Amino acid sequence: MEYSIIFIALAIFVGLWITWGVGANDLANIMSTALGSHSITARQALMIAVIFEIAGAFLGGTGVSETIRGGILNLQVVAHTPHHLIYGMLSALFAGATWITAASYVGMPVSITNSIVGALIGVCAIILGLHAVQWHTVFYILLSWVLSPTIAGIIAFLLFITIKRSILGAENPVESARRYIPFYLCLVSILLAAMTALKSMDHFHLHLSLFRKISFFILTVIIVMACGFIGIARMHHKAHYNRHTQFQYIEGLFSVLMALTACAMVFAHGSNDVAIAVSPIADIISVIAVGTPMHDGWLYNSMMLFGCLGVIIGLSLYGRKVIETVGSAITVLTPSRAFVATLSAASTVIVSTSIGIPVSATQTLVGAVFGVGLARGIDALNLGVIRNIFMSWVITIPVAAGLATGYFFIFQAVFGR
Repeated sequence: MEYSIIFIALAIFVGLWITWGVGANDLANIMSTALGSHSITARQALMIAVIFEIAGAFLGGTGVSETIRGGILNLQVVAHTPHHLIYGMLSALFAGATWITAASYVGMPVSITNSIVGALIGVCAIILGLHAVQWHTVFYILLSWVLSPTIAGIIAFLLFITIKRSILGAENPVESARRYIPFYLCLVSILLAAMTALKSMDHFHLHLSLFRKISFFILTVIIVMACGFIGIARMHHKAHYNRHTQFQYIEGLFSVLMALTACAMVFAHGSNDVAIAVSPIADIISVIAVGTPMHDGWLYNSMMLFGCLGVIIGLSLYGRKVIETVGSAITVLTPSRAFVATLSAASTVIVSTSIGIPVSATQTLVGAVFGVGLARGIDALNLGVIRNIFMSWVITIPVAAGLATGYFFIFQAVFGR
């Protein structure tokens, strides 16, 4: 194909740009609860990001990647004009990268999911025609964008109410914490085990018997719980501490749970958002190589690793503003509140990605943070910040669609129709 090298170079360039933006915005948003509540240090956050972002992308990103690659665009429409598919995918990437960079500059947590999906819908519908969009898939994606933050917010609201009543509002908070913390640790362990153990078996096509699957799952739960108990055992408490110091001790216990929950949320982010960002890149390269988009193991894994590298660089160099917005501007977060928000969001994202629906990890976590703040009373929320975040979500789709259409015309003008 003419201009093949140029298209591949453009795909790699914009791929690094957009994954950098995902790290600076989406992943920064994911880590904001842990860092904003001071549950983990910046170095610990970077370690968690490196390990679990890569694990999530490789083990859990296949279903979402396939939805983006063939679920939104009707590939039969561009079967005889592969250059249109290349223009469309490049346009979506450039549009998403432009918008997420601008949003990161002002510290606004926007969603790469909304950006890429909005850009694809816009360029397909406006340039190729309404028949080029598979609207039934789009409907389910749009519905998930409404339901995922709502469900995460409801779960966070109810979960924080239980913690307030069972631990924080108890007559003897420390004794109540010692009684109930293992239960919440078990929840986190089950979530992490469900992701890592079960996803690993699916990814490596391990056809084990039901007994072996259950045994492997239980063993993973035990290992995670053991790590949690080791961290809890390092928290020292004296019986004569006053009530304020008791709450500091309890928040220290939740910091351990928050660290484990952050691992779950980063894994969920890797399985959802990295797959969304790199799928158009894989499409461009596979169309140039074989003439049609296809799922190639070597190409897919290479793009995933490339995407994770860009995401981690973006978080390290430019994630501070978004961390400040979500981690402290919406509502004041303590380790217990951050734990509730992150656990609620992670469980919601994981269920969605397991069935291949690309939800927004950013929207889901913001919805969960909102739920935690609402459980403390409406006065605990910064409604101005929430309004601005909501407006950024609303305008993302039309802005991304418009940018993608403009980029498409540019590519047509430069490389021909």
